[in-house]
Amino acid sequence: MIIIVESGSTKADWILLDGHGQEIKRWSVMGFNPYFHSSATVEQVLTNHPEIPSYVPKVEQVWFYGAGCSSEKLNKVIKNGLSNVFKQAVIYVDHDLKAAAYATFDGVPHVACILGTGSNSCFFDGENIREELPALAYVLGDEGSASFIGKRLVADYIYKRMPEALLQAFEQQYKTDKDEIFHHVYHQPHANVYLASFSRFAGDHSDSPYIQAIVRDGFQKFLEIHVLCFSEARKGAPVNFVGSVAKAFEGLLKDCCEKMSITYGRTQAKPVNRLVDYHLHVLRVLDKVARA
Repeated sequence: MIIIVESGSTKADWILLDGHGQEIKRWSVMGFNPYFHSSATVEQVLTNHPEIPSYVPKVEQVWFYGAGCSSEKLNKVIKNGLSNVFKQAVIYVDHDLKAAAYATFDGVPHVACILGTGSNSCFFDGENIREELPALAYVLGDEGSASFIGKRLVADYIYKRMPEALLQAFEQQYKTDKDEIFHHVYHQPHANVYLASFSRFAGDHSDSPYIQAIVRDGFQKFLEIHVLCFSEARKGAPVNFVGSVAKAFEGLLKDCCEKMSITYGRTQAKPVNRLVDYHLHVLRVLDKVARA
């Protein structure tokens, strides 16, 4: 059996395949990010999962692509946690950006972008992945992401800069205040996920000009910094997106691309299905099992 995982900072999609590439199970599990989660956390969450442990003895490969898994040192944090659970399996850990590149590749060199809890981009020619600029995470970067939107919303809520109707709706929905927000942002772990959670409010009120202005501003910053840095994008290479924010505001994203002369490709909220196809038909991971 093989497990393929696509993990953001908030949640992860797990798909279990049999030796013929047929899906057996899929699970939604909390996301593991080595910046915020330890090997022990990975092991504990998976060990306590109601179903995963029963399949562990039969799993031969685990392919994990996660937010923050961008160096050997960081990847080792996740790999050690997985290895402590899947003791008989070969474990592969890599960046979620690579998963986005694989899942949106249609045979044409392209720019692959993530607009989810965080944001990032790369260029993929079918063989090699290239990054031009680093992702600066939620404090300094993550332009256009859920954490970017959430940060703007909670700041405007505290400053009382929201339109009155939205301010009242925000208060009724979250029943929070400055002290509670400060506590979560400055004194609790996973502030990026906490801030990103407020982006649901933006999705619920997506027709509001105020919300659209925030999202548009984030998208424009992202495209300017993380897409137009690639000469291929400036020359017309397609730009593809994955992530919940990209999908929720796809119309705005297309419009921003058009206004900035960027060739919009397509958006998919969850890349894991096409990621499975890529592993079966391009990477041919079942051959690795057959040779084992």
